[in-house]
Amino acid sequence: MRTEGRHIIMDASGCSPETLNDLEALKQILVDAAEKANATVLNVAFHHFTPQGVSGVVVISESHLSIHTWPEYGYAALDFYTCGDADPKIACEYVAEKIGAKHIHTTEIARGEEENGKYLHRIVNTKEAENEQKVSVLS
Repeated sequence: MRTEGRHIIMDASGCSPETLNDLEALKQILVDAAEKANATVLNVAFHHFTPQGVSGVVVISESHLSIHTWPEYGYAALDFYTCGDADPKIACEYVAEKIGAKHIHTTEIARGEEENGKYLHRIVNTKEAENEQKVSVLS
């Protein structure tokens, strides 16, 4: 069945608190992730909170990548939504590695499935991965 987009939601735990609080590093990581996923970056907007934490979005012609961080917990919440040839799995794996995630939980959603004139979404799979060396998002 044809879908309009692929959306991966990722919760990352055990991440580097320093990286999760570094706006410039996170901005570069998400831009690089978009490019590695074969996406075209259109705009970038990030904000650093006081006393800590970063929220940001990389708008791509294929949709967006976003991050919200809680350095005090070593936790990041991320969305990777793409359409076309961009591959959100590549972006997820790259970001998980760069922020030092020790554990991730992902849910992949097929977006924009047409059924009787209605557009719906469907959960494709949910996976947890834990690995000190490399976190694999989805097989």
